[in-house]
Amino acid sequence: MGLAKSRNDQQAVEVVHRRARRTCHNQTRAARLSVVTSETSFLRLQARTQRFTLGSPREFRIAPDGGHLLFVRSASGEDRTQLLWRQDLATGVESRLGDPSALLAGAEELSAEERARRERSREQSGGVVGNATDAAARIAAFALSGRLFVADARTGESRELVTATPVVDPRPDPTGTHVAYVADNALRVVGVDGSGDRAIAEPEGEDRACGLAEFIAAEEMGRSRGYWWSPDGTRLLVARTDRREVLHWNIADPTNPGTAPDVIAYPAAGTPNVVVTLEVVGLDGTRVAVDWDGVDQPYLVTAHWSAGGPPLIAVQSRDQRTVQVRAVDPDTGATEVVHTETDDTWVEIYPGVPAWTPDGRLVRIIPRDGVNRLVVGDEVVSGDRQVRSVLDVADDAVLYTASEDDPTQVHVYLGDRRLSTVDGVHTAARGGDTIVLASWSLDWSGPRVHVLRDGEQVGEVASLTVEPPLTPNVRMLTVGERGLRVALLYPTGYEPGSGKLPVLMDPYGGPHAQRVISTRNAFLNPQWLADQGFAVLVADGRGTPGRGPEWERAIAFDFAGVTLADQVDALHAVAADHPDLDLARVAIRGWSYGGYLAALAVLRAPEVFHAAIAGAPVTDWRIYDTHYTERYLGHPDTHPEVYDRNSIIDDAPKLDRPLLIIHGLADDNVVVAHGIRLSSALVAAGRPHSFLPLPGVTHMTPQEDDVAENFNMLQIRWLKSALGG
Repeated sequence: MGLAKSRNDQQAVEVVHRRARRTCHNQTRAARLSVVTSETSFLRLQARTQRFTLGSPREFRIAPDGGHLLFVRSASGEDRTQLLWRQDLATGVESRLGDPSALLAGAEELSAEERARRERSREQSGGVVGNATDAAARIAAFALSGRLFVADARTGESRELVTATPVVDPRPDPTGTHVAYVADNALRVVGVDGSGDRAIAEPEGEDRACGLAEFIAAEEMGRSRGYWWSPDGTRLLVARTDRREVLHWNIADPTNPGTAPDVIAYPAAGTPNVVVTLEVVGLDGTRVAVDWDGVDQPYLVTAHWSAGGPPLIAVQSRDQRTVQVRAVDPDTGATEVVHTETDDTWVEIYPGVPAWTPDGRLVRIIPRDGVNRLVVGDEVVSGDRQVRSVLDVADDAVLYTASEDDPTQVHVYLGDRRLSTVDGVHTAARGGDTIVLASWSLDWSGPRVHVLRDGEQVGEVASLTVEPPLTPNVRMLTVGERGLRVALLYPTGYEPGSGKLPVLMDPYGGPHAQRVISTRNAFLNPQWLADQGFAVLVADGRGTPGRGPEWERAIAFDFAGVTLADQVDALHAVAADHPDLDLARVAIRGWSYGGYLAALAVLRAPEVFHAAIAGAPVTDWRIYDTHYTERYLGHPDTHPEVYDRNSIIDDAPKLDRPLLIIHGLADDNVVVAHGIRLSSALVAAGRPHSFLPLPGVTHMTPQEDDVAENFNMLQIRWLKSALGG
């Protein structure tokens, strides 16, 4: 239930819950029918289609000989079960290679480990959500209901291997002879024919694991795996994790008080991290410990093992100002530093690097002269493009993504050649001389997926996504002295000059995420919000990616000041050119960092923001995780004043605007203590507010049809009431 100080506050919380179960209370019958027939249908469809992403092909694995490709896609735009597909590249014919309905006798069940993996990747669908293959993309391995299955792309056969369970993260070796997987925190291998199942690396006690990515790696570093095969399939580089010294927190279910809480190892800022070590393990039973300084460089960022050279590891200091790339001798475990990157604020982590080219040159992304540049050996190969990720490294050139002058667009390059030819956001995968290019644009919904050879289209992969029932009417703007990228959306059919509109700002606003991007799907929900009678603004400020290292690092030690200032500046700059925006009625809503920003706005800039919905907000940075928080704010023991300045608990007495706090009770990323601590401080200060707890909800928002519908309509009614109409 909500936390409130006065009887009026308690009644406000009760109203919030009551409204969540009812249709449009206090509206006319005509308006109520309009909601049911239009807006409601969009909300239900949005939830049913997982924001219109179901049916999108992804996880492409391409046979180097150009014969076929494998990918994951659900059978329709409303089916949450992902299937493994094979496409014959000569004919374009698709066939089902891994179908959970055929392989499972009953409904899919997830182990606790698999649920945790999917939470870290924000994966809400079921079935075959991963697609790991051998080097030829012939043998694919995947887990269903904690059981191990392999599929043969040549024969079209899928079969279960009898192994230890529950299976997590199965991966074939590059030769297609064995499959490695994790079960009961031990790394195991089994022959593709089902023979010889055995453990090759086992934990030495409780709170330890082999072959799994720890929380910090999966949540903040983009590393979802904990082992890597050698190119010849005879050895593995294995991460061992020890979380005994990490804080153990309880995630309880208040709706079922008889159920024991889930216990998680959560490394809060300033507290001990998981200890990670590495060893090289042979299928013949040999074990060699890898020698790297885990004290000065405790974070294992990533690893790479290819035929281009010895295994590579990237390790990072706790203050994140140093990253070393080390080459590992797999026979002795000795390591040699092949590159060191330092920065006075932090060294950024980029997907796909470090890596070797086939001829032994080191591939990395480094900030130089205000640009994130791609370097191969000693040569910068990306010019002045802002490089975002490396997708593939081959003999002729590196495949990568980058932005040029417009950070709202992300393009795919092969060396100096740009493969994506239309405006939008693009990504790709490569096998041999075949490239699969997936493209999103403001001109269409969902992805368009093309198969290319020598830059020419030779095929396509069908997207089965549902066509949304609305089309965003979005104006992409560049405003203010800092050139802030902003999206402005009016209600469908609204004619500028028709009258003043209340403003709803809908940001994320923090690092590592962009909201203002050139894709239609990004603005479907903002358009629905606009259609409820708002001018909606989505603004990306300093700290967001795509605009270079200085832009990204501008938030160092000052989350609150910088990101809030950019939202205020964006609002005023847009309103100066668009007089229909009513600056006397401005609301802000957001989730996660956006929730923090929304609460911050009404607490510290109430003269600008008149109401806020803070979803899953970080309210006290001392209880958020180490790697994220310490990167931007430093260590809390060294910079306590920075944590005080950027946390918002002490701002509670300042609240004099309507504030609705929403938090999932099962959230293990931004734990519900954040929302409760802010609410408790508001109660202690006598400040009215509303608190909406969501039982069973994690850091991902509800996606069931009726719950998602009520969840969104509740917010709209609350906002209109808070703004006075």
